Amino acid sequence: MNTQTGVPGAEVVLGDDWVRPQSAVDTEVRIHRARRGLFSIFHSPLARKIILFNMLALVLLVAGVLFTNPFRDSLARQHELGLVSQAEAIADVMGALPALLPGQPGYASDEARRARVQAVDGLTLNTETEVLVLASDSTIETARRGTGTRSSGDLDEGSAPHTLISDTLDTIWSAMSAVVPGDRSPQPDPATLLADLHAEAMDGVSSSRVLRLDDGFRMLAAAPVLQDGAPVGVVIMQQIPAAIENMLRSEREQVLQMFIVALLVSVGLSLVLASTIANPLADLATAAELGRDKNARRMSPGRVRIPDLAGRPDEIGRLSVAMRGMVTALYDRIDANEQFAADVAHEIKNPLASLRSAVGTLRVAKREDQVNRLLEVIEHDVRRLDRLISDTSNASRLDSELVKEEEETFNLCKTLENLSQHLGQEAEAKGVEFISELPREAILIQGLEARLAQVFVNLITNAISFCNEGDAVRIWARKRENRVLVVVEDTGPGIPDAALSKVFKRFYSERLQDFGNHSGLGLAISKQIVEAHGGVIWAENIRPTNADRNSPPLGARFVVGLPL
Repeated sequence: MNTQTGVPGAEVVLGDDWVRPQSAVDTEVRIHRARRGLFSIFHSPLARKIILFNMLALVLLVAGVLFTNPFRDSLARQHELGLVSQAEAIADVMGALPALLPGQPGYASDEARRARVQAVDGLTLNTETEVLVLASDSTIETARRGTGTRSSGDLDEGSAPHTLISDTLDTIWSAMSAVVPGDRSPQPDPATLLADLHAEAMDGVSSSRVLRLDDGFRMLAAAPVLQDGAPVGVVIMQQIPAAIENMLRSEREQVLQMFIVALLVSVGLSLVLASTIANPLADLATAAELGRDKNARRMSPGRVRIPDLAGRPDEIGRLSVAMRGMVTALYDRIDANEQFAADVAHEIKNPLASLRSAVGTLRVAKREDQVNRLLEVIEHDVRRLDRLISDTSNASRLDSELVKEEEETFNLCKTLENLSQHLGQEAEAKGVEFISELPREAILIQGLEARLAQVFVNLITNAISFCNEGDAVRIWARKRENRVLVVVEDTGPGIPDAALSKVFKRFYSERLQDFGNHSGLGLAISKQIVEAHGGVIWAENIRPTNADRNSPPLGARFVVGLPL
């Protein structure tokens, strides 16, 4: 617990560790979550986009259905065919009337004309229909407009109900019609239209016209009156079917009702979806912002706790796990830097204390041999400080340099062979036998050649430095399925068993006989480079098979494993 400011401390937690005491950051996240009301989700830009896009797709679908309206065209086509059939039936009656009259007068006789007028007057027509009978010279013999009411078989009985939805839609439709011409037909000249229909019917062919005017549909059908297969007249029927408009109005009403229901369902589902996305992201953002804000850090000195959403099987769960891992790695790096700084300060204090003691003693030294000895100590400590600072600087820059440098594919055997030729001469000069056993075939790996070469140079030079005259150093490599092992062995004194887990720590050294000439960072840097390449490195002592663990080792072995 961190009680410096009276606030319980908290660390980044993983997995089920969320049951630990809540920090001020957790409390602040909970407060932000509690402030969200039912409609506060609309303040989220992400939630607004989700709702808008879902509504937009539904609106476009309904607008497309209403604008294209295939039901209207189908209904108009059915009315058109029915009107043509009615005109043809009346034309057949007109053509058969002279044969039914006494004396069977000709079609153009006065008796036949009066019979046609009586027949037309006897038709039962609704108020929407008008019948015209034209002679062959296009003169109108008789015309009659319906005066009766609609029959029960009509598609529409009375006008469509007026509701707020349909009235609003009609207003919108009228406004759109003023801007978008749509499929409105131009207002025709009645005389020209009748002349065209009469001319087509006198050719012996029934014809029709469907006009989409501002006041609704207007349909006309013309059928020829035939006698002995020759056209002798024309029957023209005109109809303004209000039933179509009323049915279309009713249809739009139903579509809009379903649209409103679908829109409410879509908005509701969008809110649920947005809450499952926006709210967790808001919690993650709040925790991250509290960790970034300087004022919040003064109020909450504990570590940032990212909400654990690992139980969600989606990208938000992955984001939570990634953020928690990132924060954990960041705090690990901070802790490592703090420990590194403490280790550096501790290592620098030793030569500084020696220097202070040597300088103080130098002031009171009388004999020349004492002065020379103290100067040697000062010179040794200065070199030690210089080496320590240089190695520390290189180690502190290593992480950033490993990230910046570009990896490339190279032949590991060729690199080890070049190093062996150079370092073998150094071993021979010391009287140490150098043995290199490398595969002849190339072993290609992806990485930073210069950095990995630095690792092997450090391992080989360490092995040579621990050997005496007559000892041997051996380097060999073996390729396995998905990795390569590089081993550096020596016949030196080996490594104390208690130190096998410490040799890769910073500033650790077993060189008691050569104290001060090594910083103890070489193996730590080598481990850092190998792990940056996804590999492993370890140290072990060489002992015969089935040998006693307490028996003295035959030498030391360092193993580097790298992925292919």
